[in-house]
Amino acid sequence: MTVTMFSLNESLVYYLYPRYITTGKGIECLYELIRSQMGANPLNGDVYLFFNKKRDQVKILHWDTDGFILYQKRLESGTFELPRFKPDEGLCKLQWETFFMIIRGIPLRSTRLRRRFKI
Repeated sequence: MTVTMFSLNESLVYYLYPRYITTGKGIECLYELIRSQMGANPLNGDVYLFFNKKRDQVKILHWDTDGFILYQKRLESGTFELPRFKPDEGLCKLQWETFFMIIRGIPLRSTRLRRRFKI
């Protein structure tokens, strides 16, 4: 039997919080931001990304069947590149590939994904 713990993968849905946050916010505060400002249900298993203003830290909140997992990454140098979005539109959905490129530091603006068949 294989047990996968704390996994983020392409089967999940990813959303970018459309404003910058202070990195001191914990699970309860991020939960409330998702509910009240994004109009989403944080208990649905989707993944929510929050960046600080300097874009050198990210917090990722994910409900995992019986509790929240809060991931945090702080870059020692450089910044995260974010896709363009309109803050007034609420939810900014990200594809797995975009999420992966943001976290790994792959430039978004100079990368073009080839078309692939999807069912």
